[in-house]
Amino acid sequence: MQTLLNTLYVSTSGAYVHLDNDTLRIEIERETRLRVPLHHISSVVCFGDILVSPAAMHRLARDGKSLVLLDRNGRFQARLEGPVSGNILLRTAQFRKMPDPGFAGDMARCMIAGKLRNARHVLLRAARDTDDDKDRAGIREAADAIGVHLRNLDGAHDLDTIRGMEGDAARRYFGVFTLLVRKDQREHFSMNGRNRRPPRDRMNALLSFLYSLLMNDCRSALESAGLDPQLGCLHAVRPGRASLALDLMEEFRPILADRLALSLVNRGQIKARDFDLRPGGSVMLQDDARKTLLIAYQERKQELVEHPLLQQKMPLGLVPSLQARLIARVLREDIEGYLPYTVR
Repeated sequence: MQTLLNTLYVSTSGAYVHLDNDTLRIEIERETRLRVPLHHISSVVCFGDILVSPAAMHRLARDGKSLVLLDRNGRFQARLEGPVSGNILLRTAQFRKMPDPGFAGDMARCMIAGKLRNARHVLLRAARDTDDDKDRAGIREAADAIGVHLRNLDGAHDLDTIRGMEGDAARRYFGVFTLLVRKDQREHFSMNGRNRRPPRDRMNALLSFLYSLLMNDCRSALESAGLDPQLGCLHAVRPGRASLALDLMEEFRPILADRLALSLVNRGQIKARDFDLRPGGSVMLQDDARKTLLIAYQERKQELVEHPLLQQKMPLGLVPSLQARLIARVLREDIEGYLPYTVR
């Protein structure tokens, strides 16, 4: 199993990233603020107006470390990487099998089952922790509805049915998401369902930013396994859309992003004043809040979890890479079906 290396996030506008022997040096207004040995990082992610020297770009590409450019709000802009890894036989199998409705339906059903189990786990955990009977009843009702979809998934064989179940489960999940927020924070962090592009409330802004980070990690995991992140099974194939990365991240949304967002709000690490409310109703994270979020996300990835297949503990940040390799094994027909990652 590979070692979990850190992602270097550069978010200060005007920062300059350049190569200094085997180290990346980050300067702000010509003052060195950080030095990071290249062997400590797996990728570099830049937010907004960041300068990267050509020498640093070449070295990252040569070492197989990706350079990802996002806008200030975390939306994907571009990606620089070296030669594509993996063998052509694996990608040929992916191109042959993913468009097959039967294969795609089986894969999508397993992935959504993982997402629903993890979402239900988040709700049931919150129901146990709350001391408000009304909140508990509302949360349990949503968890029970998701449980019904879980049981019915076994009989769903076409993608439209699977997508319909996932959509209704997501609606019920986010319909009670505010009840998972501490009562004295609900005035500022309530949400009326999921919205984005742009997010219309603080919680949606928080989730959108975390989902962008998770998306980047899932895409890197798939590419490291030799897969094409563009061709998936659940999300429709569109130009510029990393459909398989979106598929893979579904099972991780509740446990890696949603729980982290709730923890940061409920512990007071992210506050209402950390957001900009803009004309037109959009809500954006401020720079300092993004840094807090990036640190917390990296720490969350370092937490040890037990994988149900290997039955051994590993950092949570490594699990997407393991799941990407399971997808590759299914495509190669080394194993019969995909086993999603679920928490216990």
